[in-house]
Amino acid sequence: VKAYRRGEINEEIVAIIRMNVRVPERAMGDLRAQIAAVKTGERRMSELAGKFGADAVTASMRAIMDQSEAAARDQVRLIPDGYYEAQSYMDDDGVDLGQRVSIKVSVTVNGDEMTIDLSEVADQVKGFYNSGETAGRSAAQVAFRCITAPLDLPFNDGCFRPLDIILPAGKVISAVKPAPMRQWMTYPMTVVDTVFKALAPVIPERAIAGHHADLCTASINGRHPADGRLFIYLGGLIGGGWGAKHNEDGMSATICINDGDTHNGPSEQVEAKFPLIVQSYRLRPDSGGAGRQRGGLGTETIVTTRGEIMFNAQIDRVECRPWGLFGGLSAAGNEVALRRAGGPEQHFENGKVLGRMLEPGDSYILRSGGGGGFGSPLERDIALVEQDVRQGYVGADAARTLYGVVIDPDSGRTDHAATRLLRAAMAELGLPHDHPFRSEDPERRTVFDRAPPGGTLRCDPVDPVKFERLRAELAAAGLSLDRCCS
Repeated sequence: VKAYRRGEINEEIVAIIRMNVRVPERAMGDLRAQIAAVKTGERRMSELAGKFGADAVTASMRAIMDQSEAAARDQVRLIPDGYYEAQSYMDDDGVDLGQRVSIKVSVTVNGDEMTIDLSEVADQVKGFYNSGETAGRSAAQVAFRCITAPLDLPFNDGCFRPLDIILPAGKVISAVKPAPMRQWMTYPMTVVDTVFKALAPVIPERAIAGHHADLCTASINGRHPADGRLFIYLGGLIGGGWGAKHNEDGMSATICINDGDTHNGPSEQVEAKFPLIVQSYRLRPDSGGAGRQRGGLGTETIVTTRGEIMFNAQIDRVECRPWGLFGGLSAAGNEVALRRAGGPEQHFENGKVLGRMLEPGDSYILRSGGGGGFGSPLERDIALVEQDVRQGYVGADAARTLYGVVIDPDSGRTDHAATRLLRAAMAELGLPHDHPFRSEDPERRTVFDRAPPGGTLRCDPVDPVKFERLRAELAAAGLSLDRCCS
């Protein structure tokens, strides 16, 4: 079955595709763009072959890939030979709530070759966070490329000839039928970070602490109050904090590693197209992991609805925070909250918040995590801590309890004598403590809603009749399905 036959579009196939997507006006544009890209590539390759000859073109391609391979091997040789491993966790799969999913990787370096072994990553899960083998292999390749030559050009398959990837079928990043895969992009990001974590002890100058590692999106659907049209909107894509490196702070408000082609959308555009008001979109103070080099800051967006909407979020790394390296502290994790009109925030113990109906005046809140710190916070330049406080990146309380820097609340200046005494006392007591899991942090725990064992985080609708009517209308239009993680 082909969409095009001998250069002519197969309208019947295109019609079938159009009938089986939720929002045809969006999907068909994407399809046409992909076809145009393929046709452009075909035309330009034909032009090259016509101008220089097929033999010359293929020989040049081989030479370019051989050059890329040689450059990659040179970089691998700089890494000490050995066996290295690390482990991290995802919150859960959206079905078995609270049951962490292990991401364990090992890396073997031997001369100019590297093996990334993903065979101890968790088996495929019940929820739709699985991904296929291509995503698992791509995660290993992204980590390898970042470690060896992230900025070198050209970028081609030759770059990966020194890399061997071990990835058995049936893992959460090499799942097989009938494993659900809707959120396939989430787990591979943490796989990349975990490879960095494994190699950090031997190449600290190339390593980076953990980042927020989630798109932080929510599915919003409902009716336009003006004309009654049904709509679906992917809210979020707010960017978050990246981990610090040995010589610089982490980046703030930056999209996660798996989705570099995704950009911030203007708040004004959201308000013009949907019955939503973006109350705020800002950096999230104290979200970056403390360290000699501070992790980047996450963001917060608060959006109020002007109509009846259904809210669904499938965010991870709420419980399992982005980690620090070499004494750097973990960052704040991602977070989802709701606020009924005039009421307090309603927090959740994870980011799987399903089937929530919001009425006019209600708000949803998405907070992305920060990036982990690098090095001990007690070694951070005092002037940088003072500057962070002045800019609002770090609060005065956090400056004192995490960095050991005492800042006068009136002048905003550092009390250097008190800071020297405090830092010495904290170092002797082994402070500050790290809390890689939010539930174990006594200072930053929130009162969360609790789901029943094996259940999902749902709430009773404000009006059961409105809830059932809207849910039925959205399901009939194909904009919402009543199933796990939908």
